[in-house]
Parts: sequence; C-alpha cells; structure tokens
Amino acid sequence: MSDSSPVPTFSARSTPADFLQGAALIGRAAGLIFRTPRLLGLSLLCGLFTLVALGGLFALLWVYAPDLLGMVWTRPEPWWGRVLWGLVFALLFLVLFVVGASVVVPLVLAPLQDPLSELTEERCGGYSSPPFRLGAFFRGLVLGVSHTLARIFFLLLGLGVLLPLHLVPGVGSIAWAVLGTLWTMLWLAGEHLAAPMTRHQYPFGEVRRLLRQRWALCLGFGAGVYVLLWVPLLNNFFLPVAVVGGTLLYRGLLAVGNVPPPPDGK
Repeated sequence: MSDSSPVPTFSARSTPADFLQGAALIGRAAGLIFRTPRLLGLSLLCGLFTLVALGGLFALLWVYAPDLLGMVWTRPEPWWGRVLWGLVFALLFLVLFVVGASVVVPLVLAPLQDPLSELTEERCGGYSSPPFRLGAFFRGLVLGVSHTLARIFFLLLGLGVLLPLHLVPGVGSIAWAVLGTLWTMLWLAGEHLAAPMTRHQYPFGEVRRLLRQRWALCLGFGAGVYVLLWVPLLNNFFLPVAVVGGTLLYRGLLAVGNVPPPPDGK
C-alpha cells in the first residue's frame, strides 16, 4: 500500500490494540469523506434525509417508550424508585433509539449505500465501479435483501434472548440495556462490514466468520458508530461514515488475508 492509501493497516491476528483500531476507523472514514468531493456530496444528501428520519424516530420513542417500560415495570411511588425507573428508561430509550436508527435510516438511504461504498473502494485503489447491467443489478438486489433480512433477524434474536432479564425489576432492565448495547455495537459492525461484502457476493456466513474471528476489531468499530449516533449534528452523517468505515474495515481485512479474494473477482 502507498502512504497515501486510506486502507487501514491491521495485524493478521487479533491483538490488544484491535478495539482501538476499530474505533479509529470512524475518524479515518470522516477524513476520507472530507478529502473526496463526491463522497462529501453524497454524505450531505444522506445527512438531510437522516435528519428527518432520526427526528421522527426520537419523537416516536419519546411518546411510546415510557408505556413500553411501564408494561414490565410500573413506575414506583418512592422518590428513589422513580430515580431508578428514570435511569432504566434512559437506558431503554438509548438502546431503542440506536436499534431503530440502525434499521430505519439504512432503509431510507438504501439507494445511496452502494455508491458510497464503491467510491470508497475506488479511493482505496485496485477497484473500479462496474458498468450497470440489469442482470447483475437484480442478483445484487436479491442477495442484498436476503443479507439485510438475515442481519435484522440476528439483531432481534439477540435482543429477544436477553428479554427475560426484564422480569427482574430494575437490575434486570439495566443488565438488558448494557448487554443489548454490546450486542447492538457488534451488530452495527456486521451491518456495515456486510455492505461491501454483499456487493462482492460473499456469502453471509463469511461475514459471521469475520465477526467471530476479529470480534474486538469489529466491536471497536461498532462502538464508534454507536457513539457517533449520540453526537448532535454529527449523528445526521452516521450512515455515510459507517458505510465508508465498514468498507475500509473490509479492505483492511482483505489486505492482511483475513478475507479471501472476492467471489465476483473484482
């Protein structure tokens, strides 16, 4: 790789620095966007639509999340109970907001994700966007939809497995929020790592293998995306940064041999 290449340099094996390297992909992705006019233009367009989607999601959860928590734990009367209930509500709201944003925003911005990822790979070198072909488009569409449904299934499955923790008042809900946050972080990494891998026709099992093999690196990247969602103004651009960061993660893992050559040969 040349010094000017945006491709990150990873170790071929897991190291203690993996988590920090994964989190640093957020800054690397943001820097690449600002240095690339076409990426910046697409990101600004994404930001406009994301602002509307996140605003609607926030308002919806603000209205209905208290009733959702009240279904499993009625608001206590003592002041200390109300404080604890408020803390649990804040954690629940946080998890539901991130989960909702992770599902709703990508659906709204689906047409722009592949162009963002393709432009990123062009900047990494050794790749050029293929000409449009109707057959390839539909094959990619079917593969992308199937992968998306599979990823959403695993997100909801993980949160569902943790759901019985709510049966333990107070502490159980806090445990669900913490474990649910960690699961969502890892899922966010898989969601955006899968974007370039789906384009190259890797099977979904290959994405799951990478999440297991380089879990600390992926968790660090997912944590960076998660935190980005809570930074005012910047959260409007979380999807472009996540898509670019996920593509850089893929190219870095490809460079050290953790990912086999693309099945599509591109």
